[in-house]
Amino acid sequence: MYFSSAHFPFSLKPNRWTRALREAKTDAQAAGTPLLDLAVSNPTAAGFSWEKTVLAESLARGEIEHYSPSPRGNAQTRNAIAAFYAKTHAAAVPAENIHLTASTSEAYAWLLKLLCNPGDNILMPSPSYPLIAFLCTMEAVETRDYFLQFSETEKRWRLDFNSLENAINERTRAIFCVNPNNPTGSVFSENERKKLFALARERKLPIVVDEVFLEYFCDTPMPSAAADSAGTPIFVLGGLSKTAALPQIKLGWILTCGEKKFVADAAARLDFIADTYLSAGTPAQWAAAPLLDAAPSMRERIQNRLNANENLLRNWCAASPHALEFLSRAAGWYGIVRLPCGVDEESLSIDLLRRERVIAHPGYFYDLPPKPAPHLIFSLLAPCESFAEAFPRIDRALVRN
Repeated sequence: MYFSSAHFPFSLKPNRWTRALREAKTDAQAAGTPLLDLAVSNPTAAGFSWEKTVLAESLARGEIEHYSPSPRGNAQTRNAIAAFYAKTHAAAVPAENIHLTASTSEAYAWLLKLLCNPGDNILMPSPSYPLIAFLCTMEAVETRDYFLQFSETEKRWRLDFNSLENAINERTRAIFCVNPNNPTGSVFSENERKKLFALARERKLPIVVDEVFLEYFCDTPMPSAAADSAGTPIFVLGGLSKTAALPQIKLGWILTCGEKKFVADAAARLDFIADTYLSAGTPAQWAAAPLLDAAPSMRERIQNRLNANENLLRNWCAASPHALEFLSRAAGWYGIVRLPCGVDEESLSIDLLRRERVIAHPGYFYDLPPKPAPHLIFSLLAPCESFAEAFPRIDRALVRN
C-alpha cells in the first residue's frame, strides 16, 4: 500500500450527488444555459467585487519585497486585528496573543496538533459544516458529535448539553464550536455561553470557537467569545475570507484567551508549530489593516443581499402549497427550508440538478437529521434574481418528488 489509510478512511470516489452535479454542469455547458447556483459560498463568485485599486494599493503596502518571518506574524497586522476586535466585537485581545495563519482551515489544523495526540478526540457540533471532520481525519484525531436541536416552541436552535456531556470521555481534548453556526445560522444564548464556559473549566477542556460569520447578524450583533472568556481556555478563529469577503487573500488568525499561564504555554507551542510552516504570505499580512478598515462597506452590501434573499425564501415558503417552512436564523450566509415529510431530500436535489438546472444542497450534507422532516440548504449569497427564477423550478420538482 502506497498511501495512508489513517488519513483517508473514506472513499474518494464521487458520490451519487456529485456525479449528478458533474453531469448537470456538462449538460449546461453544452446547452449554453448556466445552472442556477443556490449553494454558492464564495462571495467572489456571487457578484461581490472589491475595487481593484483598493486591493492593489492594499497588497502593495509595506516592505513586501523583504522577507522577515515571524512565528506569530507581522506585528503591525496583529495590532490591526486586535484593534478590529476591540472596535467591532468589544474584545480586548493583546496583539501578542494572536497568531496569523493562511486560513481558518489551517488554524484548525494547528490547534489539532497543539491539543491532540493521534487517537484523541474532539467534540464537534451537529449540524455543522463537514470541514471539521475532514481536518480531524488528516490529523488522526477522532470526532464525537454533540447536537444542536431545533426547538419547535422557541423556533431556534438550542445546544443539547446532555449530548455534549455524554460525548466527553477520557480521550477528549477540546470542544469545537461554530458560533454563529453554519448552516443553521444559530448562536449561543448568553445562558448557553455561560454554561458552556463553566463546563469547559470544570472538565479542563479548551474551547475552539470558529467565529468567521460573526459580522453577519440579522439583528443585534453578539460579542466575540474573546470578549468575556471568564478565565476559560479559548481559541477564537477568524479571517479575511468572511470578514472582508476575500477568501483569495488567504489570511486567518487564532486569538488565544484565558488565564495568563494557559495563554503563555499555548502561545509558546503555537510559536513552534507556526515557525515550522510560516504559511501566511507577506503581502496578505501587510494588506490586512487597510482591508479591515475598508471591509464594512462590503459587509453591508452582503448583508443587504442576505436580508433580501431571506425575505424571498420566507415569502415563497409561506405561499407554497407544499407545506414548506423557513427555519429561523440569527446570523450567517445560509437558509434552511424544511420540506414535507416523505420527500427524499437527496432525490429532490438530484432532480433539481438534472431536470431544473438548480443547485441546492440536501440537509444531510451538514448532518441535519431527516426527522421530523427533510431539508434543503440554500446560500443566501446567491443573486436575488437567481432565487426568483429558481422558485417555480423547485415547485415543479416538489410535485414530482
